[in-house]
Amino acid sequence: MKELSLNILDVAKNSVTAGASLVQISLLTDASGWMTLTIADDGCGMSKETLQNVTDPFYTTRTTRKVGLGLPLLKLATEQTGGSLHIESSQEQGSSGTTLVARFDTTSIDCMPVGDIISTICILIAGSPEIDFEFSDVTPTREVSLKTKELREVLGGEISLAEPEIQGWMREYLQEQYTSEA
Repeated sequence: MKELSLNILDVAKNSVTAGASLVQISLLTDASGWMTLTIADDGCGMSKETLQNVTDPFYTTRTTRKVGLGLPLLKLATEQTGGSLHIESSQEQGSSGTTLVARFDTTSIDCMPVGDIISTICILIAGSPEIDFEFSDVTPTREVSLKTKELREVLGGEISLAEPEIQGWMREYLQEQYTSEA
């Protein structure tokens, strides 16, 4: 994948498939240029076997193909910048879920661009409007965030977050936050 936003879409869709009711996506870039991507969910979690093999490109739980390249490619992308990928997962009742933490040195020539993160977040919400998503992108010069739970509180239960008008508003809201960068 050529953009981090596509990796985020892939991993977050795994969270949706895992039955998550909440998916948290965070990008945090510090002053020295290290960016930490965290994707956490409260889905069903992974077995210990799956967790051990999840970054092996020839291991997949899907029945439609024999390879799974999403996480192996994300791991490679982090390592090419001198970073790392760490995944924790639990299937224990009451505390199930998965947390992925990927670290990138954004000053590395091998660091891929974030890409169209606004479209990625909007696509995730439109595709699973019943799930709560929390998104944040924080750097030393700006903070962007969106929480679907807050939107639902304002809109009420009758209006879907997949509605074109709501999607358009979310896109504009995120764009305004990105363009108001100091």
